[in-house]
Amino acid sequence: MTTNKKEAFDPEDQALANLAKALAHPARIAILRVLARHQTCICGEIVEVLPLAQSTVSQHLKELLQAGLIKGTVDGKKSCYCINQEAFRQFDQTLKTFFAVTIANECC
Repeated sequence: MTTNKKEAFDPEDQALANLAKALAHPARIAILRVLARHQTCICGEIVEVLPLAQSTVSQHLKELLQAGLIKGTVDGKKSCYCINQEAFRQFDQTLKTFFAVTIANECC
């Protein structure tokens, strides 16, 4: 039986890696920055402020949605997106816990 090597790792480590992967592209960071600045749902404005094609922005939005970092609604051709505040609170806590443990272990 073949198992996914990722499954051998702690679920918390897998979740953190998935969030890090979602953040690992400058276009996604730019999208999150736009959404964070507006502090409300944005409909269609994201494409207007990024130097990317609509289809490329849509793909990046899809990745952020799958990671749970943003929330979105689609009504026909109109899509609205906003930051998932709870996901970022959890991500922030996970990073603080991770680095608290790592920093506590003196190195060099």
